[in-house]
Amino acid sequence: MPKEIVLASGNPGKLKEFRQMLEPAGYRVVPQSDYHVSEADEPYFTFIENALTKARHVSRLTGKPALADDSGLCVNVLEGKPGVLSARYAGEPKSDDRNNARLIADLAGLPDKTANYYCVLVYVRSADDPQPVIADGRWFGRIVDTPRGANGFGYDPYFWIPEFGKTAAELTPDEKNSHSHRGMALRALLEKLP
Repeated sequence: MPKEIVLASGNPGKLKEFRQMLEPAGYRVVPQSDYHVSEADEPYFTFIENALTKARHVSRLTGKPALADDSGLCVNVLEGKPGVLSARYAGEPKSDDRNNARLIADLAGLPDKTANYYCVLVYVRSADDPQPVIADGRWFGRIVDTPRGANGFGYDPYFWIPEFGKTAAELTPDEKNSHSHRGMALRALLEKLP
């Protein structure tokens, strides 16, 4: 019988990616919405603090093991922005279209458009778990001015990966899971899970 993990996210794109990678390893991934858990506040300036906060929040309210992801796009010339504010870069309400428009406007005329997607995952067995399992991954690329591709979400249509000659949104789900920041972090996490 698969071991249940409650995912501390309401993002359907993330849920799909987590299920594709964790379910074959014997885990049943359930979104926090199945337990009527609202999103946790993310008041911190680091991915790891926000992920830990989200995992503890979900575990506390469900009484189940929880997995949280905090990830985002870090652009070198923008000193790591949008970073932890990637989902809200253009303010509330969250909007991929507005976030992407702001990113392209902020990079207009700048020659260095190198960036990386960063992901940190935190798994807790309980809300007060003193030894959370932590894994991370980083995926390097650059930002292009014109969106390409229909797969993925967020900044994927603008995130160009040199070794593929494509944006993240042009990759198949299997290609993305094999190479992305989240895919790297998930493989590292699977090696550490109890």
